[in-house]
Amino acid sequence: MTEKQLLKSDSDVKTAIAKVAATIVNDFKQGIIDNFVLVGIQVHGVSLAKRLIIEIEQQCGHQAPLGTLDITMYRDDIGIRRMLPIIRETEIPFDINDCNVILVDDVLSSGRTIRAALDALNDYGRPLKIKLAALVDRGNREYPITADYCGMELRVENDEKIIVELNGDEAEDSICKAAWSNRLIANDGTLI
Repeated sequence: MTEKQLLKSDSDVKTAIAKVAATIVNDFKQGIIDNFVLVGIQVHGVSLAKRLIIEIEQQCGHQAPLGTLDITMYRDDIGIRRMLPIIRETEIPFDINDCNVILVDDVLSSGRTIRAALDALNDYGRPLKIKLAALVDRGNREYPITADYCGMELRVENDEKIIVELNGDEAEDSICKAAWSNRLIANDGTLI
């Protein structure tokens, strides 16, 4: 197992989640977005989306519906990965046609995950507007994609991975970095 180095503590993570939620609430109250849904990208984006739904409801009383999206088969590296992908559930229990969708992921880096998510989402309908919420923007963009709602920016070396651990009530949340290696980090982001 590779060593993880703590970058942000529990209070930092909670503050960043509240910041993302507050920015969404501000857009909602100003009419920039009407009723909206959150769609979390499997796996870590779903955990963040659930936390955002709770925080948004506490801030403004709006309970956004939650959808989950697996992008595995839409990735541009599907045929060249060393490990077989783990396919998770996509569940979108609402009509996304003419809907304001906030796509949620924990870390925005190259933009490739978001590009795959946009392709996958379009197979379910034609949203009115799609916005992106990310807890961490680490830079290193390969596609022209930017988060509309972002909790924090963290810069790490290209050979390092940012690992967001959202544990809720079970344990403290954290953001760590670790050496990037396909042999050491599984498809679901866990260290092996």
